[in-house]
Order: sequence, then structure tokens, then C-alpha cells
Amino acid sequence: MQKISGLRRIHPGWYAGAFVAVLAIAAQVLYSTGIYDSWRDGRSVDRACGGMLAQGELDTALESSELRAESLELDDGYLAHCLVLRADSGRNGSLEMSLRWSTTKPSSSEAFPSGSDIDNGTKGQVAPLGGGWSGVVRNDGSAAVQVALDCRNDRSKALVAYGSFAAPGFAPSKSAAALTGLGRVTTEAARKTAAKYGCEASGGEKLTTVSSPPYGARPNPAKPLGQSTGSCAALRGLAPTAAQNDVPQAMEYPADTQTPQVNCYLATASQKPGYGLFAFYGASAKALRTGGVPSSLKAADEPRDYAWATAKCPQSTEPASFLITHLLEVHSDAITHPVPRYSPDFANTALKAFADNEAKQRGCTDVRMTAEP
Repeated sequence: MQKISGLRRIHPGWYAGAFVAVLAIAAQVLYSTGIYDSWRDGRSVDRACGGMLAQGELDTALESSELRAESLELDDGYLAHCLVLRADSGRNGSLEMSLRWSTTKPSSSEAFPSGSDIDNGTKGQVAPLGGGWSGVVRNDGSAAVQVALDCRNDRSKALVAYGSFAAPGFAPSKSAAALTGLGRVTTEAARKTAAKYGCEASGGEKLTTVSSPPYGARPNPAKPLGQSTGSCAALRGLAPTAAQNDVPQAMEYPADTQTPQVNCYLATASQKPGYGLFAFYGASAKALRTGGVPSSLKAADEPRDYAWATAKCPQSTEPASFLITHLLEVHSDAITHPVPRYSPDFANTALKAFADNEAKQRGCTDVRMTAEP
């Protein structure tokens, strides 16, 4: 049979070389078009905080579908700690998430509740997260959400999730949608982490809206104490006495029996907060006892302008703490009190009414006035 002299045998090495060349071209295309970076960023978000973050809600919170994530250093006892950032070129926005047990001391960055702010006007305020969740939202320049899920199978602890718009970048905007996205990311992370680690807990429903605390740079107006229907409602009957003690107004929050921290402020006729009433439950009460209480609110030999009470609650082995304090007003050159004179009798009466009502709403018992939280 005659051979065609123009054909040469192709060496197998040629195929290998051609395959390598094709791979190199494909890799160059992936790099130059950003497809690889996008894939890598997507993988990092999928794995963020052990895969506990709700992807679609991250897009809403950070107002972008181009995101990347990185792990952050774990404080002692923390389960996860991560940062999600916008990957769009030149665009700001970042969300930080930490997950821990309530038996673990919160880090200084979490500081929830912030003890140094409790007696400083409304700086220590939080609003109920709502939706049946045991959570709160704070906005003191950068929004943050905390959720604490009590474990039914171990009442000595709760799963705590803390999500915040954090540096670098902070929130991409101050929209209600972004804040609601932060709330959804935090609640979902709490739910998934509790399930992963065997904490039998009840969550809430999908959040439809999350509102910032109402008393900020342009606060909502106070109302007459006798018209209170929310967190100050227990003090309606004390309206005449409150007026005699220079606090005829109430600055209050929606009534919510799930929130781990309750705020009620009694305000002057000029709507400056003069007395602050607080209730702390479960993980928030524990955080307060393990470092959140400012030195000005601890038992001492000097005359006190605050009072404490405690109660036993069925959801947690941690006693609930109730506080009333004489609020400060901090100026650049001085510290003053909107209500010049602190009345121990009025404070004790108001705190007892507040604590008794809170205990009744939560099924707590054994309300006691105490020297410490």
C-alpha cells in the first residue's frame, strides 16, 4: 500500500503542549476579565463565619452583589468572627459579624450594653428588634444588631450574634433597607449557629423592617408620662409624682416581651432625659454584670444616685437586672444633670413599679431591690 509522503506522525507531546497553552490562555482570560476574582470572592463569602451568613441578605445590607469576606481574629471563646466587604472598585461598605456563647465575655468591640453610656443621656439606648426575636438594634453613629437565643436544653447559656456596619467603610447608606438587611443577616446567623451547636432555641419571623432607636440628633418628641403605652407604661400612675420631681415627660419604646434590653427615659418639660430606667435579661444581664456596669453605678460608700432590682426569670438561669439612674448631660466643658436634684424616694418607687411590670410581662418572680445588679 502506498504511503502519502506529505503526512508526518504527530508526537503525543504536541497534544500536551497544546493543552497547556489552552489552559494558560483560559487562565489569562479568567484573570483579565475578573471572572476568577469574582469566583474567589464568592467562595470567601460562602465560607464566612463558618457558612452561617445569609447570602441574599448580605446583598441587601451592603447594597451590592459584589462582596468578599475575610476571617478576623477570634477572641477567647468566640465561635466565629468575620468581615464582609463590598468588592466593587472604590465603593465603601462593610459588615462585621461575631458569634459566641453568653458564657463568653463580650469583646470590647461588641460592648453591648455599653456600660459607660448607661448614665449619659440616651447614649445607652437600644430599640427592640421586633419580629418575635430576642434582639435589639443600636445606632450610635454606626448601626449594630444583637440577637441572643436562650437554649431551652441548657438555660445557663444563650447563642449571641452581633452584627454591625463596621470600619472600614461602615454602612453604604443609612437606608431602612440596609438596616433591615443587617437585622436579617444577624438573625439568620444566630438561628443557624444555634442549630449547628445543638442549642435548642426559638427564633422569630423574617424581619420586614428594622427601625433605629428614635432618640438621636433629631429625636422624636417625648409625650406626657400619663399617656405612655410602651416601655414606660408601668409609670403612668406616677405621672403626678414624676411632674413634682421635674420629669413630666416620657421617652419610650414599643412594648416587646422578647427584647433582652428595655429602655424608658423620664424627661423634663424641655424634653431632656433626667432619669433612665433599664431592664436587662439573659445574655444582656450577664454582659452587664461581667463588665458593662460603669464604676459610677457600683455600690460604694458615697451617696448613690441610682438604684437596682433583680428578679428570677424562667427563660434563663441568669437573674434579670433593673436599674434607675440619675442621667448626665455631657458638654464640652462640663457635666450637668437636667434634673438638678436626685430623689431616692421617687427613684425607688419608679424602679419598683417598672420592675414589677416587667416581671409580670415575662413571668419572672421574686423582684427584689438590691445594692448591685
